Amino acid sequence: MTEPLRPLLLPLMVEDQVRAALLEDLGRAGDITTYATIGPEKRARAGLNSREDGVVAGMDLARAAFRLVDPSVVFEALVADGDRVKPGQSLIRVQGPARSILSAERVALNFLMHLSGVATYTARFAAEIAHTHARVTCTRKTLPGLRAVEKYAVRLGGGSNHRFGLDDAILIKDNHIAVAGGVAQAISSARAYAGHLVKIEVEVDTLEQMREALVARPDAILLDNMGPDLLRDAVEINRVHHGLDEADYAAAVGRTMLEASGNVNLQTIRAIAESGVDYISTSKVTMAAPTLDIGLDVEID
Repeated sequence: MTEPLRPLLLPLMVEDQVRAALLEDLGRAGDITTYATIGPEKRARAGLNSREDGVVAGMDLARAAFRLVDPSVVFEALVADGDRVKPGQSLIRVQGPARSILSAERVALNFLMHLSGVATYTARFAAEIAHTHARVTCTRKTLPGLRAVEKYAVRLGGGSNHRFGLDDAILIKDNHIAVAGGVAQAISSARAYAGHLVKIEVEVDTLEQMREALVARPDAILLDNMGPDLLRDAVEINRVHHGLDEADYAAAVGRTMLEASGNVNLQTIRAIAESGVDYISTSKVTMAAPTLDIGLDVEID
């Protein structure tokens, strides 16, 4: 399998995200604690250091936080997004006006700790299923305003991205099916509406619905809340439908892809992956990821 290149964040996106966070934090009067206690002539050096093992994400956002507060702050990156770090390892060195460093500290750390936490938690899920061909994928369940950067962090942790929004792929869920008049009708309507580059996925919760969906030829089928035994049956149904040998199934081009969802956690994902599904979607990697403990340690000149 080809190793994917590391993802990138657009500088414009980084700028907008960080600017909004700084405006929220600095408010109308700026960092009055720092202004009241530290003179403008004071300079400082500081290190942003990891307190635990993890995968780094958010370096560009941390850089932008210091730059937007004060372009004279010197920012030295000692690691890159996607790198694994150990407790006590220094990620960043900054030096410049002490006021500027302390005023930018919280926003820089907020992005770095949260996104590194997402990347690190995703890496734990990915490690559990590394012996299979399945990929763990995130969903649209993200913190408002942070979807793009959280999905970026998921990829750094070894996961893959589901839809970014409602407009980049068609995912027909149970309520769509109920209103449309059935699985096949919903897929047929979607096929007639969508452009030729738009993927169509349909959610099913029974094997009977899955068989109906396969006849309608969606690009992918989401198997909702099925345990490992049912998932294995679904994979076998898909293999037989496409006339594939067991040895050729996983790498076969053009077959319907199968995605498992529901009751996915670190204790269950291995068995789900071993059923033979292609993707395992979970909101846990974005909505339940603990932050990576990173601190800023300052030295006053």
